[in-house]
Amino acid sequence: MRVVVPFGAQSPKTRLAPLLDDDERRDFAVAMLRDVLDAVREAGGTPTVLANAPVETDLDAPVEVDDRPLTDAVNDQLAADLPVAIVMSDLALATPEALTRLFETDGDVVVVPGLGGGTNALVVRHPDFSVDYHGASIADHRRIAENVGATVVELDSMRLAVDVDEPSDFVEVLLHGRGRAREWLNDAGVRLHRGDGRVEARRERR
Repeated sequence: MRVVVPFGAQSPKTRLAPLLDDDERRDFAVAMLRDVLDAVREAGGTPTVLANAPVETDLDAPVEVDDRPLTDAVNDQLAADLPVAIVMSDLALATPEALTRLFETDGDVVVVPGLGGGTNALVVRHPDFSVDYHGASIADHRRIAENVGATVVELDSMRLAVDVDEPSDFVEVLLHGRGRAREWLNDAGVRLHRGDGRVEARRERR
């Protein structure tokens, strides 16, 4: 299956600034991207990185640069060839097994809800479906599919539901990650802190 992996190459992951500086955020974002690309390939997908700026590293995957907003860039990909999967580049817990399940699930539109109302992954088979990544996109995608008469299947997957946007998301990577992103955090001195309440991620050194 053709798989498009959107990647914010320009000023990536600004909300991680409390723990990571500019260069570190870029390096960590690339580590997550590499993990996603590995998982896509092992699941039998053929990935293309859709970046909003040139990517200054060898990813062993084609890179298409499109500096338009994410919604416009992805809709252009949907118009090119179906079926296509859209898998976000910050799904640091993604595994080949989870992605295989996504790719093999039947439906005109298969969606993976993200925490907080986002849409972390899609498989699109209906020619009239389009994406809208503004706001609570999972609700928008249900509505758009209904309007064009497309069947929607929602896939419940912890490993695809977690996208890493905030320092608190590091907890999930450190507990459940298997690849480069987890190793990167360990090397950077990000550790789990077990207090009286919820587990936190804290940095031991800068």
